[in-house]
Amino acid sequence: MSSGVKSSGKGLADIFQSVAELSQMDVLVGIPHGEARTDGDGLTNAQIGYLMEGGSPSQNIPERPFLVPGVEEVQEPVGDKLVKAVDAALDGNSQKMMKLLESAGMIAMNSVRAYFVNGEFAPLSLATIRARARRGRKGAKQYLKQLETGPAESGLVRPLIDTGELRKSVTYVIMKKEKEVKRGST
Repeated sequence: MSSGVKSSGKGLADIFQSVAELSQMDVLVGIPHGEARTDGDGLTNAQIGYLMEGGSPSQNIPERPFLVPGVEEVQEPVGDKLVKAVDAALDGNSQKMMKLLESAGMIAMNSVRAYFVNGEFAPLSLATIRARARRGRKGAKQYLKQLETGPAESGLVRPLIDTGELRKSVTYVIMKKEKEVKRGST
């Protein structure tokens, strides 16, 4: 008669410990709160991300969600990693479980970062493009120059990507009861 638990030579105590450890873990993807950026109006990347994700009608900033859609695009592969992490916990293999949680976080983080480039967003206003050109952004300058003679290439200016700092700040963390366990690298 089978108990349904895979046998890997681990004792019941190891299995209970791994399952208990897994049940206290969260894999979170986002932008950690940090110091204010020096290239703007004193906001942190986390604040800018929040503002972009939900928009701000009072500041004429449309919604440009990147976090939720970026994670949604990889629900299946992330879900597969999480299922395998449960299997590893049931095998009492805490080390494998952690590697699978890290893999799930990395997949989600990379998807969100890619969404900055591949996602469909509300276009930038002409005022924003002009402000970027004044700050020396080559793409914005080219865009404005092209507008003088007709339509301009939309790929020269990308919503959400000016300096690239916001995109690079997206990371993942594996948390255990209010305490950070592992942070993804950039």
